[in-house]
Amino acid sequence: MSDYSWRVGGTSGISDSENGVGAVYLRKLTSSKYKGVVPQPNGRWGAQIYEKHRRIWLGTFNEEGEAAKAYDVAARRFRGHAALTNFMVSGKGIQDDIETTFLNSHSKAEIVDMLRKHTYNDELEQSAHNYGSKESGADVMESKPSVCERVQLFDKAVTPSDVGKLNRMVIPKQHAEKHLPLQLASSSKGGLLNFEDNGGKIWRFRYSFWNSSQSYVLTKGWRRFVKEKNLKAGDIVSFHRSTGSDKRLFIEWEQRDSSRKPSMKQVESGQMVRLFGVNLFSKS
Repeated sequence: MSDYSWRVGGTSGISDSENGVGAVYLRKLTSSKYKGVVPQPNGRWGAQIYEKHRRIWLGTFNEEGEAAKAYDVAARRFRGHAALTNFMVSGKGIQDDIETTFLNSHSKAEIVDMLRKHTYNDELEQSAHNYGSKESGADVMESKPSVCERVQLFDKAVTPSDVGKLNRMVIPKQHAEKHLPLQLASSSKGGLLNFEDNGGKIWRFRYSFWNSSQSYVLTKGWRRFVKEKNLKAGDIVSFHRSTGSDKRLFIEWEQRDSSRKPSMKQVESGQMVRLFGVNLFSKS
């Protein structure tokens, strides 16, 4: 017996050649009552939106209403708060203000990516919880520096790959497993961690464990941090935690100390030896 299925236009077909007759049964796919929602042959629902005559796929959802809400999110980001949506938006209240600011602080591509990965609601909820109605960016928010007791967790000298095009920083395994939430990193998509810098900005990074390299990494948001702080290979990034019950995380950085560079006199006198790319100094 050989079965196969396909989709053409608004129909799906199933061919059963068990009896050698090649009978074909066509079933008209049910259309959706919602704008931007299309039925799928497997019983699920897809969401899509058009921009400049180009279709943008927003993902596949188990429920028709979920797909309709995904379309509404994209419509508000692509066409503004006055966009025609499936569900009424009051336009009043703190929650609506938070979501509007959240949408405007992310690019269209970022919002589409969240919808496809089904992480939009989680990221919006975390933003609302952490920042109230004063969001100012996708990964960073201006605030006043916090004064609280804190303990240093660990330092890391960033490597060329940490500040390169990979958009990730590798956290040494021993520090990650000792100081950062393992359960968060081990989830399928990782999770978001918030760090406050010494200027009072809140930085949000995605924290994940990569099975391919068996490493813990900070990804989404890291490139922006590198760019704003002008981090270079060899610079030191420090991680801290508050001693209070809130266990807030902090991140600090400092540029590599150029005064540590060896002088020609040190090199010529043999006080300095370069081994595996590291300058080693002999005791005088």
